[in-house]
Amino acid sequence: MKVTWFSARNISLSTVPVPLEEIWTLITDPSTLASLTPLVRSIEASGSHWRWTLNGIEGLGLKVEPEFTERMEFTHQEQIVFAHDPPEGANERASVEGVYDFVPVGTHSTELKVDLTLAVNLPLPRLSRPAVESIMHTSMRLTGQRFASNLYTQLGLDPDDVDIAELPVPKR
Repeated sequence: MKVTWFSARNISLSTVPVPLEEIWTLITDPSTLASLTPLVRSIEASGSHWRWTLNGIEGLGLKVEPEFTERMEFTHQEQIVFAHDPPEGANERASVEGVYDFVPVGTHSTELKVDLTLAVNLPLPRLSRPAVESIMHTSMRLTGQRFASNLYTQLGLDPDDVDIAELPVPKR
């Protein structure tokens, strides 16, 4: 069967009621980031390259357990850029591209904007694109909400106070 690349993008914005330094410390640590992120089994860092291993994802009669390598670019306490950068010769069937932007709001809060695009290569026909990408988008949105709740818990905040605005994704 032919394989097809599918993708979904999510852009969200939230103001977290803690200083930027507290969030930055958690999100830039690979093992902490993995523990906060649903679906992520582990993240192994090797310099600027991080190898992400996801738990199995099921849908449309398939189960995939993707691994992918990201080049992580950090602008201290301002931005994290994710760019898919697999090792030479690797045939990775998933990737994430995107940006985390951090903006201090006064001295006690941080605005966190997350813009991520997930892509997976699946043994499905192109005709299945609407169903697959709908599932991917829903999964990304729910994962983002659970990530925010986990982050709040890790920061000692009430996860019921999480308020995430989902921003419109520009048309391709």
